[in-house]
Amino acid sequence: MRYPDDSLDETHNPWQVLSTEVKYHNPWISVREDQVLNPSGGRGIYGVVTMKNKALGIVPVDADGNTWLVGQYRYPLSEYSWEIPMGGGPVELDTLESAQRELREETGLLARRWTNIARLHTSNSVTDEEGFVFLAEDLEHGEVEPEETEDLRLWKLPLAEAVQMVMDNRITDAVSVAGLLKAEKVLASREQ
Repeated sequence: MRYPDDSLDETHNPWQVLSTEVKYHNPWISVREDQVLNPSGGRGIYGVVTMKNKALGIVPVDADGNTWLVGQYRYPLSEYSWEIPMGGGPVELDTLESAQRELREETGLLARRWTNIARLHTSNSVTDEEGFVFLAEDLEHGEVEPEETEDLRLWKLPLAEAVQMVMDNRITDAVSVAGLLKAEKVLASREQ
């Protein structure tokens, strides 16, 4: 087992790609299969899901310490999920601009203060998806503008209660878990 030290070269890629082939694509993802030599020199395959959007999550927090969760049925999981407002933003667009659009569409909220609080990879063993989480503050209400594929419910609750839902495993979405825990920490550090 190797541990980080002064001699670790984090830019070294021990994988060698022999060939690559796109097996499937649609407007949101592509799936490729690479023929590889693994770090031990053995031949194998590696499947990679490439995302055509960045994952964006927003933790809106009002002056009273409340946040908003979005509830929806998640098709791949076959279960209902409470999450922070989130969506995808085209890779070529500014992440903040896309996050502002997602917050407005899903909650009707507009924020005058935005803080990028996290960069994350959602499942880095199978996908290259990169995510960003923003803390949105100084809020005002507008009109909800959901997409036709969204059947959303909104829930306004104290941020502390949403964090407790993370701790109780009632919120399991990775971007939501990271976003809520990070937002709580960022806000607490401001109070010190």
